[in-house]
Amino acid sequence: MALAIVMINVEVGKENEIFEKLYELPEVKEVYMVYGVHDVIAVIEADTMDALRSLITEKIRKMDGVKSSMTSIVVMHKKKE
Repeated sequence: MALAIVMINVEVGKENEIFEKLYELPEVKEVYMVYGVHDVIAVIEADTMDALRSLITEKIRKMDGVKSSMTSIVVMHKKKE
Protein backbone atom coordinates (compact mmCIF):
# COMPACT_ATOMS: atom_id res chain seq x y z
CA MET A 1 0.00 0.00 0.00
CA ALA A 2 1.31 3.46 -0.91
CA LEU A 3 0.41 6.44 1.28
CA ALA A 4 1.07 10.14 0.66
CA ILE A 5 0.17 13.58 1.94
CA VAL A 6 -0.63 16.08 -0.80
CA MET A 7 -0.51 19.79 0.01
CA ILE A 8 -2.47 21.78 -2.56
CA ASN A 9 -2.66 25.45 -3.52
CA VAL A 10 -5.86 26.48 -5.29
CA GLU A 11 -7.21 29.51 -7.07
CA VAL A 12 -8.90 32.05 -4.82
CA GLY A 13 -12.54 31.14 -4.38
CA LYS A 14 -12.07 27.48 -5.42
CA GLU A 15 -11.22 26.14 -1.96
CA ASN A 16 -14.63 24.60 -1.20
CA GLU A 17 -15.00 23.13 -4.68
CA ILE A 18 -11.58 21.43 -4.59
CA PHE A 19 -12.19 20.24 -1.02
CA GLU A 20 -15.45 18.55 -2.07
CA LYS A 21 -13.98 17.06 -5.26
CA LEU A 22 -11.13 15.53 -3.29
CA TYR A 23 -13.53 14.16 -0.69
CA GLU A 24 -15.39 12.29 -3.44
CA LEU A 25 -12.27 10.39 -4.61
CA PRO A 26 -12.16 6.93 -3.00
CA GLU A 27 -8.35 7.09 -2.68
CA VAL A 28 -8.59 10.21 -0.51
CA LYS A 29 -8.73 9.00 3.09
CA GLU A 30 -8.70 12.41 4.78
CA VAL A 31 -9.02 15.98 3.52
CA TYR A 32 -8.40 19.23 5.40
CA MET A 33 -8.99 22.86 4.47
CA VAL A 34 -6.19 24.84 6.11
CA TYR A 35 -4.84 28.36 6.45
CA GLY A 36 -1.17 28.88 5.77
CA VAL A 37 1.18 28.11 2.92
CA HIS A 38 -1.29 25.60 1.42
CA ASP A 39 -5.07 25.70 1.05
CA VAL A 40 -6.05 22.03 1.15
CA ILE A 41 -4.23 18.94 2.43
CA ALA A 42 -5.25 15.42 1.41
CA VAL A 43 -4.09 12.08 2.76
CA ILE A 44 -4.23 9.62 -0.13
CA GLU A 45 -3.75 5.88 -0.44
CA ALA A 46 -3.30 3.59 -3.44
CA ASP A 47 -2.37 -0.04 -4.01
CA THR A 48 0.94 0.78 -5.71
CA MET A 49 3.31 3.70 -6.19
CA ASP A 50 2.34 3.76 -9.86
CA ALA A 51 -1.33 4.08 -8.93
CA LEU A 52 -0.41 6.82 -6.46
CA ARG A 53 1.51 8.69 -9.16
CA SER A 54 -1.41 8.40 -11.55
CA LEU A 55 -3.85 9.66 -8.92
CA ILE A 56 -1.72 12.73 -8.26
CA THR A 57 -0.83 13.59 -11.85
CA GLU A 58 -4.05 12.59 -13.63
CA LYS A 59 -6.78 13.38 -11.10
CA ILE A 60 -5.61 15.84 -8.45
CA ARG A 61 -3.26 18.12 -10.40
CA LYS A 62 -5.67 18.32 -13.35
CA MET A 63 -8.63 19.49 -11.26
CA ASP A 64 -9.90 22.84 -12.44
CA GLY A 65 -8.72 25.38 -9.86
CA VAL A 66 -5.62 23.54 -8.62
CA LYS A 67 -2.63 25.84 -9.02
CA SER A 68 0.11 23.63 -7.56
CA SER A 69 0.76 20.75 -5.24
CA MET A 70 3.55 19.32 -3.14
CA THR A 71 3.55 15.65 -2.21
CA SER A 72 5.23 13.89 0.70
CA ILE A 73 5.42 10.09 0.38
CA VAL A 74 4.84 8.42 3.74
CA VAL A 75 7.55 5.89 4.61
CA MET A 76 6.30 4.97 8.10
CA HIS A 77 3.29 5.85 10.18
CA LYS A 78 1.34 4.98 13.31
CA LYS A 79 -2.21 5.98 14.01
CA LYS A 80 -3.74 6.34 17.44
CA GLU A 81 -7.29 5.09 17.66
